[in-house]
Amino acid sequence: MPLTYVPLRERPARRLPQLFTGLTLYGFSLALMVRSDLGLSPWNVLNAGLARHTSLSFGTLTTLVGAAVLLLWIPLRQRPTLGTFANILTVGCSSDLGLWLLPGHPALPARGALLATGILLNGLSIAVYVGARCGPGPRDGLMTGLAAATGRSLRLVRTAIEVVVLAAGWLLGGAVGPGTVLYAVTVGSVTQYCLPRCAYRADRDPAVRDLATTSTRRTRRPSAAPDPGPGR
Repeated sequence: MPLTYVPLRERPARRLPQLFTGLTLYGFSLALMVRSDLGLSPWNVLNAGLARHTSLSFGTLTTLVGAAVLLLWIPLRQRPTLGTFANILTVGCSSDLGLWLLPGHPALPARGALLATGILLNGLSIAVYVGARCGPGPRDGLMTGLAAATGRSLRLVRTAIEVVVLAAGWLLGGAVGPGTVLYAVTVGSVTQYCLPRCAYRADRDPAVRDLATTSTRRTRRPSAAPDPGPGR
């Protein structure tokens, strides 16, 4: 992701509401996918699996797992930011609120709608909070830290982490299903589409300018070639 951290002294009144809005929507999107009971993303399969073996809520375990992941930053020499701590605290609270508001055990058509809405909202919310450029969440920081420490690509490190987390969550009884696969193949595209439209644009910022240009090239239809005219 070419969007680097921007110090909070730069337009905090513009960026902090965006950060917390994105994180709140992200937590609510998790609640939608939990209520669909059709499968979750790897980290949330782990959270749901842990919830089956404790008296703690899904949101509380989301917060605790995020805090535990943050401890792994220490040997990797990663530095948390306000965005990191906001991610840990806000997502768990908003997911528990969403689970309290949403009815349980809906009919199958409603479950499908909950899953689709949850995935779309999840991709949008990632774009919103990442676009605020207030720093990475604990899981993103673990990924970049391990990639830097091992010299492996971000894609390989992320895949390895999510396979391990998914396997652990499945063994604990977390919800793995068609929604897990659908999430994996669609959420990246949703985020990529939304991110240029949500990203905070600092002055003289080539990272955001290049991101917006790339997105425009991918979505804009090519113009017709000019008529060469007679005699050419």
